Amino acid sequence: MSTLTYPDVGATRLGPLPDGYHHLHHRDRIGHGRADFEAAGAAVTAFRMHRVAGARVTASAPRAEPGTAVQVKLGVGPFRFTAPCRVIWTEYGPQRIGFAYGTLTRHPECGEESFVVDLADDGTVSFTVMAFSRPARWYARLAGPLVPVAQLWYARRLGRSLRRIVTEARRKRN
Repeated sequence: MSTLTYPDVGATRLGPLPDGYHHLHHRDRIGHGRADFEAAGAAVTAFRMHRVAGARVTASAPRAEPGTAVQVKLGVGPFRFTAPCRVIWTEYGPQRIGFAYGTLTRHPECGEESFVVDLADDGTVSFTVMAFSRPARWYARLAGPLVPVAQLWYARRLGRSLRRIVTEARRKRN
């Protein structure tokens, strides 16, 4: 198995995010109450959210656990790229569920990204994407300032996809 391509392993969990990288922090409100929280947490940790957002995901386990190998394929036609990662931390708590993966060799970027669902005391369910990255491949360097824009677009797409999953689960419950 390939090794992680950056030294700051776990920074998306413990913070602060390291210097020398582009930082991404995106948060969406996606529901309300314990049932929405559990539906969202299951969708995130089973990689369903990514798939609904249009990514092709293969993973060495059905749900995120430390050490799980993950390949995310994004793009269209000849503009498709593969992003190999490894899950480096998970959290399955009563008010916080999520995971982070770190980049492996052949990933276009170098860094880490986390996907976390939180249940606030008032019942609000939020989804947060936090990442730090910098280009690792020539085409990522060539894309320059477009990469952070694409990353924010994808984080927003993940939030919308997760909100749809939660809404669908709520309809099935009612």
